[in-house]
Amino acid sequence: MKIKKSVLLFFVDGLGIGERSEHNPLTFIKDESPIAFFKNEETEVIESGIMTITDAQLGISGRPQSASGQTTILTGINAPATLGFHKNGFPNKLLAELLRKHSVFLKLKQMKVSDLVFANAYTPQFFESEPRWKSATTLAVEAAQLPFRTIKDLKARGALYHDFTNQILLERGFDVPLFSASDAAQILASLTYENSFVLYEHFITDLIGHAQDLKKAIGHLSQLSEFLVELLKRIDSDKTTVILTSDHGNIEDLSIRTHTLNNVPTVIWGRKKEQVAAKIKNLTDITPAIIELLRDE
Repeated sequence: MKIKKSVLLFFVDGLGIGERSEHNPLTFIKDESPIAFFKNEETEVIESGIMTITDAQLGISGRPQSASGQTTILTGINAPATLGFHKNGFPNKLLAELLRKHSVFLKLKQMKVSDLVFANAYTPQFFESEPRWKSATTLAVEAAQLPFRTIKDLKARGALYHDFTNQILLERGFDVPLFSASDAAQILASLTYENSFVLYEHFITDLIGHAQDLKKAIGHLSQLSEFLVELLKRIDSDKTTVILTSDHGNIEDLSIRTHTLNNVPTVIWGRKKEQVAAKIKNLTDITPAIIELLRDE
């Protein structure tokens, strides 16, 4: 019987490969973290993953930014080169058009891969008023006319908030459970069992990087690392490929408020990890790798 293949794209906003220093919170959690990588250092990746250094500048001068980096990841098209610059914040009209025509979700749907999930839960506010600005992931999901997951899905353990513990939602007054790293890992792993492609987006790392809060960064990255380790314990590595990547550096250097010029880590675990790692050199290579993994053999 043919094994059902799946891919989990775990997107961590603002995670670069920096120097080991007092300004890099990953320095303080290196031994326990599957994401602590430093320039010019050989590091064994937890749970037998492979890390490949990934270019986020994409041949365009200036600091890589979220809108163009995320568009590149989610389409396989060099968005900064298309624009001629790195675009921060939300996608502009040209980037939105790239996402509508070339979203990884749309490409997979056109390949007749129908079980596609954006795992992040949206709050009611998103649905009550049409947002003026939409993230790259939101536009990518809309391109394939996929449903958005809600707080109801989260409470049914079928989605995760970008804060996978739900602490932020609880502080905002939502009636939701507090998830442990183990709870969140089980939910995300279950989605990979049930679907061919799952995307999870985590952007608190970028917010903390801009805030330059070392104590908060160490605590949060420790929590994120625990979540990842618990997740990888639950993944079927014969069936599933986990790809963790980022759009630009930030949290790895808290001496500055801006994004960094650093390369980003792409880490691959599970099925065909060696083949995937060998092909990823920059952010344009992520979507083609996903397509190849899910193409009929």
